[in-house]
Amino acid sequence: MELFRIKKTIPFMRHALVFNAISAVTFVLAVFFLFYNGLHFSIEFKGGTLIEVSYKSPADIEQVRKTVEGLGYADNQVQSFGRAEDVMIRLPSQPGVNTAQQSGKVLDALKLRNADVELRRVEYVGPQVGAELAQNGLTALAMVIVGIMIYLAIRFEWKYAVSAIIANLHDVIIILGFFAFFQWEFSLTVLAAVLAVLGYSVNESVVVFDRIRENFRIQRKTTVVEVIDSAITSTISRTVITHGSTQMMVLAMLLFGGPSLHYFAVALTIGICFGIYSSVFVAAAVAMWLGVKREDLIKPIKEKDETDGAVV
Repeated sequence: MELFRIKKTIPFMRHALVFNAISAVTFVLAVFFLFYNGLHFSIEFKGGTLIEVSYKSPADIEQVRKTVEGLGYADNQVQSFGRAEDVMIRLPSQPGVNTAQQSGKVLDALKLRNADVELRRVEYVGPQVGAELAQNGLTALAMVIVGIMIYLAIRFEWKYAVSAIIANLHDVIIILGFFAFFQWEFSLTVLAAVLAVLGYSVNESVVVFDRIRENFRIQRKTTVVEVIDSAITSTISRTVITHGSTQMMVLAMLLFGGPSLHYFAVALTIGICFGIYSSVFVAAAVAMWLGVKREDLIKPIKEKDETDGAVV
């Protein structure tokens, strides 16, 4: 399925050096802000108080959030869970204030708005749990990267595996750089978005690599650069359809998903935009610079020996 077809091959690789220089600068800036500012971790990583309350009718999440913010808890998480009547509230720890005092203060404020609210559960989540979550998240990220490298090395060739991993790490670091620069809250949902972007970006790279391999079979008298340019050009229509459809869904989450899904959608939006960019100008260009050639993907056909089958 194609919305349009470009008949003339676009010379993407002619400008690969310029675009990769831009990528390198962006990558270095992202790393700088990660070390200089650090990530603004959510309560799930830093620890805090977890409060569960229940209403007799469906809860007004926005009103609960405003009530909690009115108590001075700007850094909070309020969301529904299970039923529409149940609400989970996460609050950061405060010096000199214990869990009972925090929950009592919040419950009193909520009862002023709606006397039907009931306290169901109060728990303290220590920073050691957050450290464990962070470690598990990094482990999951490393496992995904290793799995992608093995998959690409088996399906294609090591040059493609290296170039795709560089492109994927480029996307991930830039997402984290945005969150470090703007000090957006980094939560478990954002981590899930980062892992999703890894799979999403490598899928785009695989599509381009598949077309390059196909073009190597068909275009036997063209150069490697021409084959890569032709492959990228022929996948543009598919890219517009796929990424456009995905971004429409993510945009809906961004506009109507509320605060709980806001940064999840932001991370996906950044990942989708840079995923397209990296698959074309990073993955394909790095593969070209690593010296990918037709013989890496297609085994040369052995010429038949004239003596084969001859009767002696």
